[in-house]
Amino acid sequence: MIQKATLSSKEAAEYLGISYWLLLEMVKRKKINPIRCGGRYLFRQSALDDWMTEQEKVS
Repeated sequence: MIQKATLSSKEAAEYLGISYWLLLEMVKRKKINPIRCGGRYLFRQSALDDWMTEQEKVS
């Protein structure tokens, strides 16, 4: 089975444990950087892990 390289916005929000709308607001405020593909946002799981690690250090 092939593992996906990216997560959709809904999948990324679920992975982070936040709402879809909060994720989109964070993208809008440039707190999380997505990959833009046409009109969609895609997120690498490893980039989300790195972001969470940075947030732990800041907190």
